[in-house]
Amino acid sequence: MTKYHFTGIKGSGMSPLAQILHDEGHEVQGSDIEKYFFTEKPLHDRQINVLLFDEDNVKEGMTVIAGNAFPDTHPEIVKAKELGLEVIRYHKFLGDYMNQFTSIAVTGAHGKTSTTGLLAHVLSGYNATSYLIGDGTGKGVNNASNFVFEACEYRRHFLAYSPDYAIMTNIDFDHPDYFTDIEDVFNAFQEMAMQVKKGIIACGDDSHLQRIKASVPVVYYGFGEHNDFAARNIEKTTEGTSFDVFVRNEFYHRFTIPMYGDHVILNSLSVISLCHYEGVPVEVIQDGLESFEGVKRRFTETVIGDRVIIDDYAHHPTEIAVTIEGARQKYPDRKLVVIFQPHTFTRTQKFLNEFKESLSLADEVYLCDIFGSARENAGSLTIETLGDLIEGSHILQEESVEQLLTHENAVFMFMGAGDVQKYQKAFEKKLNN
Repeated sequence: MTKYHFTGIKGSGMSPLAQILHDEGHEVQGSDIEKYFFTEKPLHDRQINVLLFDEDNVKEGMTVIAGNAFPDTHPEIVKAKELGLEVIRYHKFLGDYMNQFTSIAVTGAHGKTSTTGLLAHVLSGYNATSYLIGDGTGKGVNNASNFVFEACEYRRHFLAYSPDYAIMTNIDFDHPDYFTDIEDVFNAFQEMAMQVKKGIIACGDDSHLQRIKASVPVVYYGFGEHNDFAARNIEKTTEGTSFDVFVRNEFYHRFTIPMYGDHVILNSLSVISLCHYEGVPVEVIQDGLESFEGVKRRFTETVIGDRVIIDDYAHHPTEIAVTIEGARQKYPDRKLVVIFQPHTFTRTQKFLNEFKESLSLADEVYLCDIFGSARENAGSLTIETLGDLIEGSHILQEESVEQLLTHENAVFMFMGAGDVQKYQKAFEKKLNN
């Protein structure tokens, strides 16, 4: 049994990996900053020791797994090397770890967390499946045959992996602090495609993914009739969504999902395509789709009185638009109030007009101060710059959330990848009082 120390254990990939290794019977501990992150709850539930950064955390006999955000000069990494310990970067460790399974990478600019969670859930109903989801959830299963994991394109991190299969949900321009343009993003996905060993499941409605070349079969899914797996005869209600799936123009099955919006149809279709390719019975697929309860911070609902509160990770204009679309389907007769916190100055600056267009789909818009990141915690742009573009929008501070109380019988959508939840908690406190 190996003893692992995770430097940066609260990371969205590091936390689930620590959970997986713990579940497999290894001794696991880790360190991070003091601030609470939602990714750490599963660690505490497993009684995994979460420490503050300190070089004394690292001791003889450990293997250190280091998050990519931490340089070689980090005191814990320096200490590990002084002791002659093995230090493995997260993506390198994960790339080696998956070789013992049938590995399925889920990647794309949008939808990869939800799709990873859905695929892991459906496959777990068929045979033993371990998984790593970007919402901070991981599970290691003894004698697992499958390993489902989220693979992020940022800084080309997913090039550390050579999975058996890859689901590619879409290609879109994001992370402008790293990628230069959409072609740069495409080239990263193209390079990833060449590393896949058995097959690629790609959204054929995405013009960029249609250009993907690979040495393995590429199976396309989507709404268009040209796709190998096509969703037709779609019925949307306030209870969910039903649709027929045609496989190469032959009827396969009608599926029902308790989810909302075109994007969840596509996510489900990608999972159906992979499962069909792997011979999973249709009854197992349908049961998994129906019983899936979602992943953290993706259309997570709370009801207080006559108000519905939705917590969602959407932080890109495309994601905001599809999240609002889903809410319109479920709550067609209610006012949609969006509380949005932009994430990173470079993204906000690059997509100012796109944010204006997507946020304007809501009935009311409240904007929170821009949330920086470890790589850029300041910028010349302010939230007022975006606010000036959106007619009728309001600037919201944590101490002034009572403004939201003027909207009764409404749906409040707190969206962002930073700490927008602090505004939600302040609002819920006002409601409960």
